[in-house]
Amino acid sequence: MKLYVAISHHGLGHLAQTAPVLNELHALAPEVAIVVRTALPRTTLELRLAMPFEHVAEASDCNLVMHDAIRADVPASLAAYRAFHHGWPAKVDAEARRLDGLEVDAVFSNVGYLPLAAAHRAGLPAMAMCSLNWADIFRHYLGSEPGAAAILDAMVEAYAGARAFLRPQPSMAMADLDNAVAIPPVVQAGRNRRAELVDRLGLAPETRLVLVGMGGIRYRPPVESWPCRTGIVFLVPDDWCADHPCTRALRDTGMVFRDVLASADALITKPGYGSYAEAAAAGVPVLTIPRPDWPETPFLNDWLAEVARMRVIGEEQLLSGALAAPLEALWTQPARPPVPADGARVAARLLRGLA
Repeated sequence: MKLYVAISHHGLGHLAQTAPVLNELHALAPEVAIVVRTALPRTTLELRLAMPFEHVAEASDCNLVMHDAIRADVPASLAAYRAFHHGWPAKVDAEARRLDGLEVDAVFSNVGYLPLAAAHRAGLPAMAMCSLNWADIFRHYLGSEPGAAAILDAMVEAYAGARAFLRPQPSMAMADLDNAVAIPPVVQAGRNRRAELVDRLGLAPETRLVLVGMGGIRYRPPVESWPCRTGIVFLVPDDWCADHPCTRALRDTGMVFRDVLASADALITKPGYGSYAEAAAAGVPVLTIPRPDWPETPFLNDWLAEVARMRVIGEEQLLSGALAAPLEALWTQPARPPVPADGARVAARLLRGLA
């Protein structure tokens, strides 16, 4: 079996969902060959995928254009979708020919719909998986724009044509899709290496380690103006290039993100599937900033508040670095057990039977 895997490059959450499934599939059926199509760099894929794979370094879908990690650029997104859907039937035919040329047996998408439409055209079995779908996101931001109905119809038709659309919890409702199937959370668990981490960073063992991660989309507070709090060190993205005595760059840890997360005392983030699910599975409490216009937010926040320690702070608190009080309030909440997350195994078994 040769599996064509399309992964959205809208942040890193789509890869964070897909990689555990592919790793489980490889363990179940190592003979399955994997072709990964995504605009994410191969080096990023290699940090998550535990099997050989062929990389087609191209985007497979049209993503919402973002100003930053929490704000969508609606006019630019509308222009992008109109361009993407121009000549849609021919685009689907071309993608179907690509699948034929690659001699693939099945398609798995998170969560581009063009490969799903092409699989249907080529007579190939296909499955989708994601906590959201681009049709619901498009409808929320752009559904009332001129010409949006035809675009939305094509998106829903492509998703509905898959044998199943797996919804790892927590996910949006996806009421339009009769093929939606709920599965447990999908997480690639990290290892708690706290003792090693504080030693590498030259910190006292009792230091509180607070990881800051915004899901792979550009977002940078003015960290240089943050007050320095004794006993708290913030682990921040490398591209922040932060010059601050209470921060360390992630590269300084020498560890993959999921291991840093599993070793941290708290995560500061925005609403997003990957960060929420991985934190809950590791038992790590979460401070999150609002993302009020993102339609997935209420589903994610309600779930996290139910299963983990979490607290919502204002974006202005993050920008100013006024984080000591909300962190202390977070840490005084009763500890919650790690959330079981075996959705990857469930999805891999379904995927193994796809062809």
